[in-house]
Amino acid sequence: MVVAAFVAPFLMPATARFVAAAAQLPGVRLGVITAAPAEQVPPDLARHLHAHWRVDDPLDPRQIVAAVKGLSGQMGQVERLVGALEQLQVPLAYARETLGIPGLDVETAYNVRDKSRMKQVLRAAGVPCARHQLVTDPGEAFAFADTVGFPLVAKPPAGAGAQATYRLDDGGALRSWLAATPPRADAPGLLEEFLVGEEHTFDSVTLGGRTVWASISDYLPPPLDVLRNPWIQWTVLLPRELDDPRYSGIGEAGPAALRALGVRDGLTHMEWFRRPDGSVAVSEVGARPPGAQISSMLGYVHDVDFYRMWTELVILDRFDPPERKYAAGTVYLRGQGRGRVRAVHGVDELQQRIGHLVVEARLPEPGQPASSSYEGEGYVTVRHPDTDVVRDALRQIVDGIRVELVEAQ
Repeated sequence: MVVAAFVAPFLMPATARFVAAAAQLPGVRLGVITAAPAEQVPPDLARHLHAHWRVDDPLDPRQIVAAVKGLSGQMGQVERLVGALEQLQVPLAYARETLGIPGLDVETAYNVRDKSRMKQVLRAAGVPCARHQLVTDPGEAFAFADTVGFPLVAKPPAGAGAQATYRLDDGGALRSWLAATPPRADAPGLLEEFLVGEEHTFDSVTLGGRTVWASISDYLPPPLDVLRNPWIQWTVLLPRELDDPRYSGIGEAGPAALRALGVRDGLTHMEWFRRPDGSVAVSEVGARPPGAQISSMLGYVHDVDFYRMWTELVILDRFDPPERKYAAGTVYLRGQGRGRVRAVHGVDELQQRIGHLVVEARLPEPGQPASSSYEGEGYVTVRHPDTDVVRDALRQIVDGIRVELVEAQ
């Protein structure tokens, strides 16, 4: 029996799926650490848990350590400490180090969390990535812009999921960014070279420092375009075939990046570009499961429960590389206008044409407030053995569904 603790700050739906998978693993006794009281844990999940511990700040490693000690008193000595959110990886590493629990170490956690440090490590190892600089005042920012040229990408050094990430096209945009979030010595901003080309993901499992499994996804359009245009309904495609020449370079660059960063065990989510000249550039790496429905799609393309596979990997050190049987893709439905959802147009017609391909969907509901996330008000996921069939279905959904928003009178 393995005793494990899962840090899940607010048990949001995506995180709750991972917790539920871990709680139902045979031979695992699971406790959960959250910021919510026990009575707010969904009953269907609570009945599979062996213990619960509430903390005020789930990102504070000292509170995580105290919670683990408390859980150990309830269900036995905790042997594994895990969490699925990127923001948790450094606090979890500190807590593991304090408690002597195996897992991602502090140095590696910083390498994959601090985006400036990450790129320093990658460039030192000869892994291609965007030029970057931490800036603490306007002079440094404009000097970097003079060296690299516009456009630039501005982001927080410890960002996640494209949060607070902006494309800066000229000096005026740079001045606006500096005015909105003035960088300081104790709170620098991160500027990067704007990479041009096709954007993809490289999701992989590393065991003992060796990449034993990998998956590739296609973003269309790139996430920064999505952030700049809130009406765009964007897609993620997981092709069935991974031997396309467009992906050839990442097979070497991806594992090389992980070795440089110190990743020896676990699942990582990498974003990378294929530039117009065919070369590869690594954008970012996260030591966590992918978001934006990609974890679900990894299950669909391999016909497995990928949430369970991740929990087996991080708690039981077990991973059996699955066969890729399908292609899958998701369209993120985003409203036109402002306010709340008034109507969703085109669903019935699409249901008749491609409804047999849909494996998961969350359609926007009338009255639902507009989302603040780039993932939008809803999504539709499709699957088929033929990648071209999935690609065409995604195009039909993007063109055929329109989410209408309206402001309250």
